[in-house]
Amino acid sequence: MRPPVSRHHPSEGPSGPQRRLYSADLTPPWKRNKPAPEVPAEHDLVVEEVTTGFCGAVVGVEKSAQGPTVTLEDRFGKHRVFPMEPRGFLLEGKVVTLVRPTGAAPVRPTRTASGSVAVPGARARVARAGRIYVEGKHDAELIERVWGDDLRIEGVAVEFLEGVDDLPAIVAEFAPGPDARLGVLVDHLVPGTKEWKIARSVTSEHALIVGHPYIDIWEAVKPSSVGIDAWPRVPHGQDWKTGVCRALGWRVAHTGEAWQHILSRVRSYKDLEPELLGRVEELIDFVTAPAP
Repeated sequence: MRPPVSRHHPSEGPSGPQRRLYSADLTPPWKRNKPAPEVPAEHDLVVEEVTTGFCGAVVGVEKSAQGPTVTLEDRFGKHRVFPMEPRGFLLEGKVVTLVRPTGAAPVRPTRTASGSVAVPGARARVARAGRIYVEGKHDAELIERVWGDDLRIEGVAVEFLEGVDDLPAIVAEFAPGPDARLGVLVDHLVPGTKEWKIARSVTSEHALIVGHPYIDIWEAVKPSSVGIDAWPRVPHGQDWKTGVCRALGWRVAHTGEAWQHILSRVRSYKDLEPELLGRVEELIDFVTAPAP
């Protein structure tokens, strides 16, 4: 015999109709995000950030007020910092969540911003008698950003002069010698210029004056690092910084603010032009060379 057939509708109970219960999440199951596997952000792990597509190796993990961040370095040496958000990265094409490495010290860069081998925990050396002078506050800030770690280890202090016209008096007062060498970086040091003539007049065995060809230190930062195609040409007779801000649509009255924007885009020596890199390295070698 056939079993008795229930006459109740599928949505009805024995005593009458019943309400179906629906989930508040109406997203189809096949579209719902599944928890991504957590992967420790170990040094040299290569991942891709899902939003920007930036691909690079992990070179640093840091804490911040908004949460942990990871620094990636691409194959060109460019650094980018990203928040370590859930499902924020691709590892071998699969979505993952990066987490801080456990059971190990925080990942630290293996090289300084200048490209030198980093020395973790190294203390600053007592300042040498030798000094490096640069022409202006912006120059000093840029040197500190890229070569600061190296200079502290070597014990070299950097000071700035207001203008090249002050150079003869500074050199005379400093009185450079075998144990106290003086290095000076001058803007727009081009043969035949006023700066070039002053530099020649104070150069000696223990005083090295070098320079770059740029009108201002801003121009020693690669345009691509700042996000522009090229530094604008400013007509002769106009203030260069003001002309640059006007040409780029930046606020003309706030050249200091413009410089802070430029400086923030410099993460290593790779963001600077070779004409500046070589001169700074030359000065550091000169000041730190052992006395004969």
